[in-house]
Amino acid sequence: MSHVNLNTVNLPAASQDLLAQVHEAFGATPNMFKAVANSPAALKSMWVSFGALGAGTLGAKLGEQIAVAIANRNRCEYCLAAHTVLGKGAGASAEDMAAAQVGQSSDSKTAAALVFALKVVSDRAQVTATDIAALRTAGFTDEHVVEILAHVALNLFTNYTNVALNVPVDFPKVALVAQG
Repeated sequence: MSHVNLNTVNLPAASQDLLAQVHEAFGATPNMFKAVANSPAALKSMWVSFGALGAGTLGAKLGEQIAVAIANRNRCEYCLAAHTVLGKGAGASAEDMAAAQVGQSSDSKTAAALVFALKVVSDRAQVTATDIAALRTAGFTDEHVVEILAHVALNLFTNYTNVALNVPVDFPKVALVAQG
């Protein structure tokens, strides 16, 4: 059971317009958005960030692969399930998403992004010039590097929200994978 209200009728009036947009985009209102809607400011921040990054230069598929890698690392079952579905909708295969979940990809450019994103999470952004150089060698520009960091930040917010508030998963469940 969630630690916060998920009943859209009882959520702040200032959240209702954005919740309607979420509902239109998904065909339903996912529980995560209901939880975040308890704060209209937090909901606006999250929704605008999803929109901005969705229109970014990395592409939806890589964004979703980064999301599942971070979700698995943070043991966020909600985000793992949601972003696995969204990744498949963005053109990733089930195999692509399973590999991304553990920070891997058969595509070297994608693999470099996943390794970097997971290092940012694990080492609390204490990356080196060598880490950035590896991204550049893989074909990423400064714009891409900053956008990867924005994806990491947004996914940390959603992971922490779902885990801390015990938000019930309303997407097909995906098993977390243990990491060494």
